[in-house]
Amino acid sequence: MSEATETDKQVRIDKWLWAARFFKTRSLSAQAVNGGKVQVNGNRARSSRIVQIGDVVRVRRGEVEFTITVLALSMYRRPAVEARLLYEESGQSIQLRQDAAKMRSLLAAGQAMPAKKPEKRDRRKIREFTRKDE
Repeated sequence: MSEATETDKQVRIDKWLWAARFFKTRSLSAQAVNGGKVQVNGNRARSSRIVQIGDVVRVRRGEVEFTITVLALSMYRRPAVEARLLYEESGQSIQLRQDAAKMRSLLAAGQAMPAKKPEKRDRRKIREFTRKDE
């Protein structure tokens, strides 16, 4: 028998995204792929799609979107330092994520957290106010 080399391995997109630490579990990864949140080379991917070195993958997690190029394949989840070696994120993707994070922080800056938890009287007033429409 011959041993499989690094380039001979076939890895499904959902397993690769899990191994590259884009998702915490394989089931979350598969749900994202089947939900249309992942594109490979500009086309919507299915979870059974085989990833190849050089593929351009777009991953959307909530409001954040990554555009990455696959550099290596792995079926196993390794430490984050090793997982970062599996892909390279494009400069434009990094810039867009930083801009989006800056916009979110600016939007949140206008909202102040309350100084303390509402007391019993305050909770009653809140309930009264929210039930006024009923």
